[in-house]
Amino acid sequence: MVEATLPAVVPPFVPVVVAALLLPFVGRRVGHALGILATAAVVPYVLLVPEGAHLPTLLFGFDAVLFNVDAFSRLMGLIFGFIGAVAVLYSWASEAEAAQTAFALGYVGTSLGAVFGGDWLTLVFFWELMAVTSTLLVWHYGGRAVRAAFRYALLHGVGGTLLLGAVVWHYAEVGSVLFADATGMAGVVAPVLAAIGIGVNVGFVGLHAWLPDTYPRPHVAASVFLCVFTTKTGVYGMYRVFPEGQLAIAYMGGLMALFGAGMALLQNDMRRLLSYHIQSQVGYMVAGVGIGTALATAGAFGHVFNHILYKSLLFMTVGVVIYRTGEESLKKVGGLGRKMPLTAVTFTVAALSIAGFPGFNGFVSKTMVISAAHKEHIDVLWYLLLAGGVGTFLSFIKLGYYAFYHGEYDGEVRDANLGQSVAMVTVAGLCVVYGVAPGALYAIVPGSFKFTAFTTGHLIEGVALAATGVVGFVLLKSPLSLVGRVPDIDSLYNPLTFYATRAVVFVTTETFAATDRLVVRASRGVVAAVSDPGRAVGDLVGTDRVDLEADIGTSVLLVTAALALALVLVL
Repeated sequence: MVEATLPAVVPPFVPVVVAALLLPFVGRRVGHALGILATAAVVPYVLLVPEGAHLPTLLFGFDAVLFNVDAFSRLMGLIFGFIGAVAVLYSWASEAEAAQTAFALGYVGTSLGAVFGGDWLTLVFFWELMAVTSTLLVWHYGGRAVRAAFRYALLHGVGGTLLLGAVVWHYAEVGSVLFADATGMAGVVAPVLAAIGIGVNVGFVGLHAWLPDTYPRPHVAASVFLCVFTTKTGVYGMYRVFPEGQLAIAYMGGLMALFGAGMALLQNDMRRLLSYHIQSQVGYMVAGVGIGTALATAGAFGHVFNHILYKSLLFMTVGVVIYRTGEESLKKVGGLGRKMPLTAVTFTVAALSIAGFPGFNGFVSKTMVISAAHKEHIDVLWYLLLAGGVGTFLSFIKLGYYAFYHGEYDGEVRDANLGQSVAMVTVAGLCVVYGVAPGALYAIVPGSFKFTAFTTGHLIEGVALAATGVVGFVLLKSPLSLVGRVPDIDSLYNPLTFYATRAVVFVTTETFAATDRLVVRASRGVVAAVSDPGRAVGDLVGTDRVDLEADIGTSVLLVTAALALALVLVL
């Protein structure tokens, strides 16, 4: 391990968090400029820091590493820093409040802290801060976002608690929380707890409903941040738990890919559709981590990198549509490609990228994961990933068709403004660059592997998935137009949680009130008995009053009897 040089001892989250703290006080324009500089500076910084640089410290009395650089953390830092800068620019252009962008920068900073930590305790510490900052980012918008943020916080609180429990079990097995002292999570219990805890963040099927519930609620610029950091930090955490793979995790990834794409196809709320596709695309990453080979792991992290590009671009393009029209539903927009050509073109680039069409970045990394499954003869997983690819084409043909080509939007509308355009065109350009020059992606993904994206077989597979998607949309277009809001599992557990919580609160408060009444009544009785013992005895025996006055002889007799009784009890 290389000792950290002087520039390396400052973790990259520090300037980002400082910018977050300063932003509300320096003015909106200056604050956003500061945020862009702080996040953009992360990119050259993590490129220049030597691999193996680290910053040992103590955290809560345990040996910890606050800053650790390897191939995985470097890739995460590169894309987090770049997209953080783009998202701040987009926020400024989309009229986001300074406080909102401050929360967003706090979210970026804590995510950087999580992926550059060199031990489990540091990762969990920043993991929980991520949950807090992202909750505030949603909550700040008000309205429907408040309840969504509350549910989001609850679920991520549960997930973080499970992950912390896994760290405790791991420490009991190893005696250390440092990544360098063990390969993944040790023992039997710790990996299971960690998989479930991190499964909340990545959107395991059944633990995923917070995603489509939360991401459509806040300001459109907030959604650009939200779609990037939580789920991808989760993929990074899953790799740290299972660096050599775990087949059960791989199969869950396949289910996520198919389920997310299927649910997305049924949505009419544009951001809800995109949110389900976060689950679907993260499924490919989780599958790659679960397969565990060099090619699969490289494909998983290549897909992390690519997904952050095209998914943030999708949320930006859809955000511009909402920003200009005020409409969230596909049923209330249409034909916008003629009025918003730049937004339509950049959306098309992002849609082809996420669907994995040859020539766009998603094709390269998605094919790496699918090929890894095929090479390892995990056939069921292979079919799940292919089916998820068809569902992705179907979903984005639907979204693009109804938003930009079909029908006519009633009302005046303008295209993206200058700041939004710069952000979208920059990211769209990278989606194409990494699609036509896959070597640029291979150079930054971790691991040693051999892979050629542009083989005849891979190209035929990519085109076949696209063709199947087109034919499928033609056949399903009419029935899909009749679909309303489709319930998910949260339609069951949200009311159950609400009423169960209400019942607990009711029982607790009523028990407290009953206890309070009993104590008050008993206290009043004691006061009454002391102040007027004759009446108290009379009430006890059923008369108005008992005369308790006695002569000196009777008093002596009573005291003697009491002392004798006490002596008998003692002896």
